[in-house]
Amino acid sequence: MSYFSDVSNICWFLEAEFAREVVRLHKVVGNAVTEGRHIVVGTGSSQLFLAALYALSPNDAPEPISVVCASPYYSSYPSMTDHLKSGLYKWGGDAESFDKEGPYIELVTSPNNPDGHVRRSKVNRSQGFLVHDLAYYWPQYTPISAPADHDLTLFTVSKSPGHAGMRIGWALVKNEEVAKKMTKFIELNTIGVSKDSQLRAAKVLRAVSDSWEQGNSNEGESFFKFSHKLMAKRWKQLRLVVERGGLFSLPKFSPAFCTFFNQVLEPQPAFVWLKCEGNVEDCESFLRGHNILTRSGIHFGVSPKYVRISMLDTDENFNHFLDRLSGIQS
Repeated sequence: MSYFSDVSNICWFLEAEFAREVVRLHKVVGNAVTEGRHIVVGTGSSQLFLAALYALSPNDAPEPISVVCASPYYSSYPSMTDHLKSGLYKWGGDAESFDKEGPYIELVTSPNNPDGHVRRSKVNRSQGFLVHDLAYYWPQYTPISAPADHDLTLFTVSKSPGHAGMRIGWALVKNEEVAKKMTKFIELNTIGVSKDSQLRAAKVLRAVSDSWEQGNSNEGESFFKFSHKLMAKRWKQLRLVVERGGLFSLPKFSPAFCTFFNQVLEPQPAFVWLKCEGNVEDCESFLRGHNILTRSGIHFGVSPKYVRISMLDTDENFNHFLDRLSGIQS
């Protein structure tokens, strides 16, 4: 089994079968433009994130380019950016307060991790480069408003069908030179991406697309219908528990028309962005005292009154979570 998949392709380790299924799934869902884009495969979107920073950073700059994101931001962005103390880029903090002159890279996560809101760029200056992380732009989490049409977007098998351990992600890249530099980074980093994982991921994506097309033809339940119903049920249960007491609050989302389901729907994110109200200042510690494990808001650039909790756990664990949350409020 060679390192190479297609030497004529910019991303020479990209398996053709995986690329076909990526394009097909985006066409089925209608969440991203694939025409005129180069597909770069990575070991999850984490590797692609670092490849994007490498590709967008000027080689001859007198100092590292700033990488920013509006808070609350994905908790791994700062540590991933600064871990190797690169001379090319460094973490610049909250995009809302970024006022440094010169080039910058802004990360736009939409729907956002951790709070689930739809995001747009904040800095909006001519010397900026945008990386759109659209890991959660799938119909079980949020209404699909239109195909995303950006210069560089990141997707992952982790959150589309939920196969995080497969460690496969992909980038849709408009600029050829950026795609080449991202490919070079992955070549130097891991000499390509596992073919076994790509072929396995291709089968998973094919099953998801097939389920939608077959479900529409025989009134069966597709993957997206099933997962959307499950997320809707969990969010309804959670809101009922939270509304019964006054200790916690949840984000409020505006319904929007979903072109995939062809109806108006409310977002139902993969994570709960829970706030402890009243005198509780450290929500993570407070909930840990009641056997609920969370991630504090301080990791996301905001107050420790907030915590992030996954909505994607097993039914058994999710029910334990609801029971324990109910017990605190009663």
